[in-house]
Amino acid sequence: MSTAPASRSAWPTARIALVTATAALTAVTATACSTSSSHTTDTAATGSASGSGRTIQVVAAENFWGSIASQLGGSHVKVTSIINNPDADPHDYEPTAADARTVAGAQYTIVNGIGYDAWADKLLAANPGSGRTQLKIGDMVGIKPGGNPHRWYSPDNVHQVIEKITADYKKIDPADAAYFDQQKTTFETKTLAGYNKLIADIKAKYAGTPIGASESIVTPLAEGLGLKMLTPETFLDAMSEGSDPTAKDKATIDQQIKNKQIKIYVYNSQNSTPDVQAQVKEAKAQGIPVATVTETLTPAGATFQQWQTTQLQGIEQALAKATGK
Repeated sequence: MSTAPASRSAWPTARIALVTATAALTAVTATACSTSSSHTTDTAATGSASGSGRTIQVVAAENFWGSIASQLGGSHVKVTSIINNPDADPHDYEPTAADARTVAGAQYTIVNGIGYDAWADKLLAANPGSGRTQLKIGDMVGIKPGGNPHRWYSPDNVHQVIEKITADYKKIDPADAAYFDQQKTTFETKTLAGYNKLIADIKAKYAGTPIGASESIVTPLAEGLGLKMLTPETFLDAMSEGSDPTAKDKATIDQQIKNKQIKIYVYNSQNSTPDVQAQVKEAKAQGIPVATVTETLTPAGATFQQWQTTQLQGIEQALAKATGK
């Protein structure tokens, strides 16, 4: 698996100042729950409200998990996603006092883990909540520190998260268990129908097709789609970490593009460094179709499925153009 530690210079954000952050985090009380910097989503239910009428206060470190949590919880949850701006880098986010107040009032928290959002662990530790349920995605799917943290790009892991969030909601609010089961069924069979179909179609038609990519964010998706990643893992890691790739890796990729060993090139448009820009330009010059992905929900306000489906359609179109299938 690829790595992606909690720092990357290519994004336009500051690194966490621990002393300042700690002072801000511990200065707030555990009773407040409003926030000015975070994005709160009040979701409409799929079906009528029932049971206890309770609303679970949920905080997600990133909006891709927050979007899923909102749709699974419907009218019985209120979800706040701390990272909700496409220009914010989840690796290097600097929590605010408002974020700390939000976390302090949370009954359920969702963080990615695997070194991706270490700031969220500090936020939770500084603001302990009584009886709060916590979900760390990396631990749940069995990816250890040093592994590829981009689990929202793994279709299998996404479905595991759906199961876990639903189970947690039912434990927190047993009276509404049937409602949460209904939400999950609707989400998986109807809401994610387009997402699931695209994944199945691409895998059935293009499995084994060699591709190139700009960074490790693409790796879990390539695995889920059955595509063959030819880009050296060390290059993918370097780009995700914000470090300089080796001359050897760059030469390898240049040859792969020049000799058309890869059928398509997929890059993260939120982390387009000069090296990546040069590869995109060369791929296009060689007639190799280029597809884009982003690290967080784009555009702002998009749902998880809208975002992912649009990207999958782009990859499918690139593969069709490259292979004639």
